[in-house]
Amino acid sequence: MLNTTAFTRWFFILVSVFIITLILWNTYAFFNQLKESERGKMQIWASAQEELQTSDLGSGEINKIVLEVVQSNSTTPMIVYTHKEDSYNVRNIVEKEMDSAKLREHRKKLTEQFASEYKPLEVTYNGELLQTIYYGNSPLINKLKYYPAVLILIIVLFFVAVYFFYQTSRSAEQNKLWAGMAKETAHQIGTPLSSLVGWTEILKSEQVNPEYVVEIEKDIDRLRTITERFSKIGSIPKLERKDLVTETRTSFDYLKRRSSKLIHFELEILDEPVWVQLNSQLFSWTIENLVKNAIDAMKGKGTIHITIESGSKYALLRVSDTGKGIPKKHFSKIFQPGFTTKKRGWGLGLSLVKRIIEEYHNGRIRVLKSTPGVGTTMEISLRLHS
Repeated sequence: MLNTTAFTRWFFILVSVFIITLILWNTYAFFNQLKESERGKMQIWASAQEELQTSDLGSGEINKIVLEVVQSNSTTPMIVYTHKEDSYNVRNIVEKEMDSAKLREHRKKLTEQFASEYKPLEVTYNGELLQTIYYGNSPLINKLKYYPAVLILIIVLFFVAVYFFYQTSRSAEQNKLWAGMAKETAHQIGTPLSSLVGWTEILKSEQVNPEYVVEIEKDIDRLRTITERFSKIGSIPKLERKDLVTETRTSFDYLKRRSSKLIHFELEILDEPVWVQLNSQLFSWTIENLVKNAIDAMKGKGTIHITIESGSKYALLRVSDTGKGIPKKHFSKIFQPGFTTKKRGWGLGLSLVKRIIEEYHNGRIRVLKSTPGVGTTMEISLRLHS
């Protein structure tokens, strides 16, 4: 059975489709009625024109009502072709200035267009065809002709707005959920972390090899950093003026020491400081995610090359690997939450990186280049801060 939400959604969709269909059908029927009314009006006008022509031919008096009918039509565009004189007479049509040959050709094309919209009306006298009346849609009908398309466009825009509102609401709910889980994770890590600090002090008093204790303390500091990272999710982090070179080297050294010997790390950075606005914990998380993704792409064996360049306004940090590469069609998708090409993975790493860089640091991250079987280069740009 469909749950209540799904049933409500489908009910709303079906009702909307029914309403749209009803509106379009009524619009179509109304449009046809207007066309029939236009044809009836023109038939009356043609009868008056015939009466006018026969009165002239028979030297009779012209009925004033006939004249009023002929003169009253000021909206319907028409062309009256007089066969005996082989001439065109236009009414309610604005024509541009042109020579007689082009003008005649233009009127002839209009008669063909009008004939496709309405069947031409004929004026006869004693079995002789005097005139043929070609007429088209009035300005009102022409405007109404596009009404269904405009209506559909408005409805589509309405549904798009509803869809984006729904997606934004769902995204906001998901963000609250992830933020809550992250803060709870930080809280849960805090308890064993405090215990580990106490055990470290005991190991020092037991005269354990100091090198072991130092390494344990490094991992404790790392856990503290991870705890701070998770606690910052869902809140606006504090940015400080930091040297991008130093921050990158710190993250680089930590990852290099704790990665497989099959991974060859290369660091190409500037000698002078590059000052930017950073949050150290979140930036190190970004570097860690990019490097771990690169290691996964290389299946645990290859070269990771990190470079830093400084331009006139922006600092550029690039992380390159010698992995399997990313297909071009996935360049934009890899930053979407949940998208992953791995058999195991949640697809959150790069989406988190994008949020940290673009939303928190007002920077930009992109796939600079990627070649299948050769490798990938990711580029982060951050505005320089003097």
